[in-house]
Amino acid sequence: MHRAEERDLRRCRVAIKIYDHLTRVLIKVMDERPDNAADVFEDLSLEVKRSQLQDRQSTLRPSPEPTAALTLAQQQKGLFSQGAGDEQEEGLVETPLPNLAEQSFFFEQVGVGLGREETQRIFLALKQLVDTHLLQRCRFWGKILGTEANYTVAEVEYRDGAEEEEGEAEETHEDEEKEGEAREKDEEEVVEEVDPLPKSTYKPPPTVPKEPRGSGTNKFTYFACREPGLPWVRLPDVTPAQITVARQIRKLFTGQLDAPVVSYPPFPGNEANYLRAQIARISASTQVSPLGFYHFDEEEGEEEEGGRDNFVENLNFEGISVQEMAESLSAWVHHVQHINKQGRCVWVNLAEKTEEDFEEEAEEEEKEEQPDEPEPEVGPPLLTPLSEDAEINNTPPWSIRLSSHLIPQYAVAYVRSNLWPGAHAYACGRKFENIYIGWGLKFLGEPYTPPVLPQPQQAYPSGPEITEALDPSLEEEQALKAALEEQQAAQEENEGLEAEEEEEEEEDD
Repeated sequence: MHRAEERDLRRCRVAIKIYDHLTRVLIKVMDERPDNAADVFEDLSLEVKRSQLQDRQSTLRPSPEPTAALTLAQQQKGLFSQGAGDEQEEGLVETPLPNLAEQSFFFEQVGVGLGREETQRIFLALKQLVDTHLLQRCRFWGKILGTEANYTVAEVEYRDGAEEEEGEAEETHEDEEKEGEAREKDEEEVVEEVDPLPKSTYKPPPTVPKEPRGSGTNKFTYFACREPGLPWVRLPDVTPAQITVARQIRKLFTGQLDAPVVSYPPFPGNEANYLRAQIARISASTQVSPLGFYHFDEEEGEEEEGGRDNFVENLNFEGISVQEMAESLSAWVHHVQHINKQGRCVWVNLAEKTEEDFEEEAEEEEKEEQPDEPEPEVGPPLLTPLSEDAEINNTPPWSIRLSSHLIPQYAVAYVRSNLWPGAHAYACGRKFENIYIGWGLKFLGEPYTPPVLPQPQQAYPSGPEITEALDPSLEEEQALKAALEEQQAAQEENEGLEAEEEEEEEEDD
């Protein structure tokens, strides 16, 4: 029975397939309406069968997502393209592009470097920076590591007048921000007139002005990029407030210039400002050169405040022997100005008052004793030997060595910073260079302790009318009650006497 049923089922299926096939053929005949349908019926049937056997799935496939390596290769492809006329310009014009291949060779001798492939890509990225900006000087400053991406940093110096043109756009943006803040203040004042709020008596400390471009902490301009081949981003000028707060916090970089810096004390800016502040601190502490390579110009006299801030290259410098530079820290000197506690290289007197300050004091008529004039803070002058640097928790600030003790005749002397791990410098004859490759954090020598929160401001002035008194004792309450009763009885007697006198006067009238 089961076999007969299976046989019938197969016949039914075949019949359905034949019926469906004949239906499709007839539909095709009705659609095309051939003249001799009976003659071409078999051909039409074959076409219908052939159409049913074709793969209905599309041959197009979704393209795979590009890998990170492929995306980076496409971004760095422009580094290897040569512009028209590059060969002619290189032969005629002196370029500010540094000889990074030579510097990388010397750093490899002392065990520092990024590898030849990455160094070559950075070299080509610096060439793009030089080609797109009017620069007088360009130097590979180093690489700061981050949690998500790293920063490749270039130190540049513009030609005369070129920086002013590029700075106009930034100044316009700053002016727009100031106008927006002024409008917000006006709106707040209007709201306060309608519904006045209590005003705080807290007066913030005076703001330390930042140093102008081309001097102090803003002597050089810095560019940063996440990878060679990506666009260079110019870092903003650093302010004393940013340097002061950067000294009090410890924060790893993320690799995003627009990322907020969440810390205490609050950092005034984003990661681009924090990066610029750390670059200024590292440069002031670790940029060194052989003694005698730079010297002060005899024609320029010493400045009144902060000492000399400029030096020139000594053309008569013949170099110091490698053995001497590897044995004594006195053969190395700082050639970047020291940053004082204010966050500036040149101390500024904040006690000096302007005309507006005098007018405000006249209006308030405050008669307070004027504080004594603060003593100017003067740090170590330029070209100070490394031997005068202070230790931190019994940790020497520098370590000096030879690149090879087996062949000292061709060795290179190098110095390494222990306070800023990742800062190195080498010297060989008249050639020397500095580099930093690290996380951008200073060695403290002890566990980091966040600053203590300040004392909260008093909500109201204390006085006798709001001071809580002690509860009276039982004897004091009874004595007060008796005194009040006597006072009330005396008052009633006086009122009775006054009433009797009034009645007598009325009777007499």
